[in-house]
Amino acid sequence: MTDPIADFLTRMRNAIKAQHRVVEVPASNLKKEITKVLLDKGYILNYKFEDDGCQGTIKIALKYDASNKVNAIKCLKRVSTPGLRQYVGYKDIPRVLNGLGIAILSTSKGVMTDKEARDLKVGGEVLCFVY
Repeated sequence: MTDPIADFLTRMRNAIKAQHRVVEVPASNLKKEITKVLLDKGYILNYKFEDDGCQGTIKIALKYDASNKVNAIKCLKRVSTPGLRQYVGYKDIPRVLNGLGIAILSTSKGVMTDKEARDLKVGGEVLCFVY
């Protein structure tokens, strides 16, 4: 596997399309941080880290609307890939759906959303768009 973040997003997309309640992904520090951002912004219900000795897994509880089974996440899009990294300064951070979605960035001050990065005036690598 050459792009673990794309694998993480694809597993979540597939679980959403199949209307699963929980999705398991192999753990890494970057994936944990992305999961924390998704929880803070209300895109997922909860997550749990399970350590099995070597790599571990992250169990993510997906968030659905109770009445018509619509997921809170409409789209997960990978922006920066291993073959073409997308780095931006804080003035050039993209807005997702005119501020309705979030862009997740990996900065020198940690993984954060586009709004937090603009407030701290720090740029970085645009990992993905979520809306």
